[in-house]
Amino acid sequence: MNQHLPQSGPYGPADNQPVVVSNARDVPAEYYRRGGYPQYPVFPTEQDDGKDQGLDIYAILRIVSKYRWLIAGAVLSAMILATIITFLTTPIYRASITMQIDREGMNVVKVEGVQPEEANSGADYYQTQYELLASRTLAERVVSTLGLSDNTAFNVSQQSFLGWVKGMILPKSDAPELSAEEAAKLQRDGSVNRLMASVSVAPVRNSRIVKISFDHPDPSIAREVVNGYGEVFIANNLDRRFDATSYARKFLEERLAQLKVKLEETEKQLVKYAEDQGIINLQDNKSLSSIDLESINQKLAEARAVRIKAELLNSSAQNAQGLGLKEFLDSDGIKDNRKLRTELAAEYQQKLAVFKPAFPDMIKLRNQIAELDRQLVTEVEAIKRSIESEYLAAKEQEEELLAALEASKGNVVDQRNKSIQYNILQREVDTNRELYNGLLQRYKEIGVAGGVGTNNISIVDTASLPTKPRTPNMPLNLALAIVCGLLSGIVLAFVLDYLDDTFKIPEDVETELGLSVLGVIPKPKPGFELDEELQDGRSGVSEAIRSLRTGLQFATSDGVPRTILITSSKPSEGKTTTSISLGRSLSQIGLQVLLIDGDLRNASVHRRMGLPNEVGLSNFLTGANNPADLVQTAGVPNLVVLTSGPLPPNPAELLTGPKFLSLMSLAAESFDVVIIDGPPIMGLADSPLLSMATQTTMLVVAANETRRKTAKVALRRLKQARANIIGVVLSKFDAKESGYGYGYGYGDYEYHSYGAAELPAPDRS
Repeated sequence: MNQHLPQSGPYGPADNQPVVVSNARDVPAEYYRRGGYPQYPVFPTEQDDGKDQGLDIYAILRIVSKYRWLIAGAVLSAMILATIITFLTTPIYRASITMQIDREGMNVVKVEGVQPEEANSGADYYQTQYELLASRTLAERVVSTLGLSDNTAFNVSQQSFLGWVKGMILPKSDAPELSAEEAAKLQRDGSVNRLMASVSVAPVRNSRIVKISFDHPDPSIAREVVNGYGEVFIANNLDRRFDATSYARKFLEERLAQLKVKLEETEKQLVKYAEDQGIINLQDNKSLSSIDLESINQKLAEARAVRIKAELLNSSAQNAQGLGLKEFLDSDGIKDNRKLRTELAAEYQQKLAVFKPAFPDMIKLRNQIAELDRQLVTEVEAIKRSIESEYLAAKEQEEELLAALEASKGNVVDQRNKSIQYNILQREVDTNRELYNGLLQRYKEIGVAGGVGTNNISIVDTASLPTKPRTPNMPLNLALAIVCGLLSGIVLAFVLDYLDDTFKIPEDVETELGLSVLGVIPKPKPGFELDEELQDGRSGVSEAIRSLRTGLQFATSDGVPRTILITSSKPSEGKTTTSISLGRSLSQIGLQVLLIDGDLRNASVHRRMGLPNEVGLSNFLTGANNPADLVQTAGVPNLVVLTSGPLPPNPAELLTGPKFLSLMSLAAESFDVVIIDGPPIMGLADSPLLSMATQTTMLVVAANETRRKTAKVALRRLKQARANIIGVVLSKFDAKESGYGYGYGYGDYEYHSYGAAELPAPDRS
């Protein structure tokens, strides 16, 4: 047994110091009666790290769990509404065609159109085409081409849920009388508006493909209209090109006539000036002098190149030693000479091994070799003289061409002076001729292109007859209804939770009131009364009362307070139940408890405990009886009850007098704990007066009933009376109703040894 009880007094520690025990069974009852309190072993607990938790997921789950039926009802209502809307909406069929829009049409005749090339490139071109597809002009042409304004099947009205509701609510107005022309125009405009509202253009990303869709209740009408829409768009594009071509051809005809006259005049001026100046030009408008100058200059360049090459070759030949020059080695005579000499030298060396040098054959061979050497020198000198002759001839030709070039320059300069005005006239003629030829060619190309009718828009896939309606889509509508219902239900749940000003969980009490929660008393289980739960020692309510008793033992430094006022902000919050249950629980651990019914306006302790109420507190306060004659036993050991007695007309005056203070002093000396079941605080002065006469005050707050503002006002009144408020009891707590994360299952544990209710009463003898 883990017990530390210093024996400094007859019942335990002196000066009411705390003791450390393993459980309450080891503490003598007299220890409680003397004001001591046990200190249980302290175990490590998780410390708050002080970090911001951010989004409180548990709070969200609590709200969702609390209002789960509301959310489910919102989802169900949305699904029902979606089903009704689906059945009241006219089925709409969608037919679609696929078109290809190229930047340029097929160039059949290899000629360009009138529109500039840069206008057919870039995203702005495709965006322009998309806008043209959705234009009102195109819609009017489609209506006119297909005769939709007179088509009864096309102009059928489409019923929607909103239209149905509007028709049910708003009365039908009489339309004003219109003339036949106005009625036709109005019908045509209505058909155009209906067509534009039902046509959708959807470009395919990163492609030249565009899908055109049309919605209508009749699938055949949808297919017919969308196919006609594509064909009319192509025809409209061709018409725009043809109109532009016609305008361009007319403009070019006028311009060509003007240029033709101007070209004839400039050509006549040019011919007359050439005759007067004797200017004769050949091809490319070049004169004879300039052509001669170019020829002489070209020949001079070629002669200079030949001379330089001959000069370099001659210098190399004159300075060459032996046969090092390429021209020497390429000579056939030298090649034959060297070959024969090589053979004779080889023969001489061969015979030298047999004969002496003075032998006649040897001398003959030496003479033949010497003759070949002399002939080789003669051949080399002849080649050098030939190279020198070629160099001199090239030099002479260059000098002659230089003289001819200087003579031709003078003629060219004179010719150019005369050709200044001629060139001016020639350029004007060329310019006019180029303009005329260019415009004439363009005129012919435009005529050909306009006649061919090239188009850059084509239909890839025509529309087929739709078999299934596009809208309404029952699965999609139900899915959207579920999502919308779920979102609206959650939003409504959060709004209701925000507007709900009552306390829901213990954290709300601590946050709003700034007081600690001493205990949480749950609601009885379904099918059980509160008194039945209290009589069952293993029930959740009984366990909550024992937890409250334990909280009171640690509420003050002296253990359980000697006098306790239990009150609430308004009636029916559970203060009487808390008072009776706490008194019984304290008496079970051996403490002498006096329960006083201090509610002199609506007494209920005697009814709850089955006691008579002929005499009680009011009799003592009026001076008619002594306290010992008024108390009653409640059938519970160590518990004595003082009922309210007859209800007086002036409770506040009775509680203000000295009689009640003397009663509290006498009760504190005679009992270990005095519990007063006080009246509600709001609107009454009784509880603040009672709090002034008691050591501590405990406030009872009903979960999901007590409003926060009401509790704050009640708390403020108690503080104004200088009441010592030790904490709050949260009663009528429903874990399921409060939501996720608050399961107080006290009654779910098995008692294998003993419970708090089994503590033996102390021997008082």
